[in-house]
Amino acid sequence: MRLPEHGANPHHVYAKLGVDVPARVLDFSENVNPAGPPQTVRVMWPNLLAEMGTYPDPVGEPFLTAVADFHDIDKSQLFVGNGAAELLALIAERYRDKRAIVVHPTFSEYEATLRAKNVEVIRVIASELDGFKLPVDEVKQAMATAPVLYLCTPNNPTGVMPAQEDLGAIIRHGAEVGCDVVLDEAFIDFVDEKLSFIASIKNHSHVIVVRSMTKMYAIPGIRLGYVVAHPSIIEGIKRLAPHWNVNGMAARIGAACLPEESFRQQAIQHSNQQREQFTSFLKGYGCTVTDSVTNFLTFKINQDANKLYLDLLERGIVLRHSENFRGMDGRWFRIGMKNGTDMAALQEELKRWFAVN
Repeated sequence: MRLPEHGANPHHVYAKLGVDVPARVLDFSENVNPAGPPQTVRVMWPNLLAEMGTYPDPVGEPFLTAVADFHDIDKSQLFVGNGAAELLALIAERYRDKRAIVVHPTFSEYEATLRAKNVEVIRVIASELDGFKLPVDEVKQAMATAPVLYLCTPNNPTGVMPAQEDLGAIIRHGAEVGCDVVLDEAFIDFVDEKLSFIASIKNHSHVIVVRSMTKMYAIPGIRLGYVVAHPSIIEGIKRLAPHWNVNGMAARIGAACLPEESFRQQAIQHSNQQREQFTSFLKGYGCTVTDSVTNFLTFKINQDANKLYLDLLERGIVLRHSENFRGMDGRWFRIGMKNGTDMAALQEELKRWFAVN
């Protein structure tokens, strides 16, 4: 039975499998900051009600200016949108009826949005035997055959960050062979903002960076993200986008989130601590764990993966399956880092399971 292709919304998983929903459900299939939105957003929330009675700014202000200031870029290099999913759909139109390279395992929306535009997808599969390291030579070879390459940096679902020298080599090669590079940096703010390619974008007119506000700031319900690229690419995206594509409440919340440096650092520290501790726990039970650098990790057990998934569902623990991640094919699980209490509960359930399987 085909399971939902995204994390979160665990009730859909229970319904698909016909499993009764336990009284307590802990959802590790999504990877949003467990701290919730910044306190600034919570305080301003009542005042946002006024936004519902007015039309939003057509270009996404005040969020547009906040992003430009945050990255020290010109607004002509920037487009804000209704979450990364919308942005990926708009970008895909640029390659309608052409070819695109997608490096797997990776986020399913790349192929979904490309195929909707009749794009032929060329797949490059990173090997688990090599720790899902970016296969640079194979990627560079494929780039001569397509006008665009999609990369997730750091990768979702593995959490592996390509080496900076490898990423640089691929981007330089793209300029040489006429291949755009779309970098999805949805999780880079859980690693180090200095690793973002945005600071170098002005010197690379063939690179498109996609960013999401969802994960770090725990605001998936309002849908907010942005694209940074050469002004000519941004103008092309603007022509495709619907008017008022960012709602007024989202624009104000996004502008309030970006100055929250202390909030980000606390989230990074918590994520690193929980990930490192849980990696040690899993390896103690003989699991293979990816070398993740972000707020989730991916692991493989030596036992029956389907049994673990179903048994934990019945116990109210939802993992992210990997059935739709090419190169993982259901044998791996991804878990988002949660608060200490929830992580301890997951650890206890896994201990119980490993003891009898």
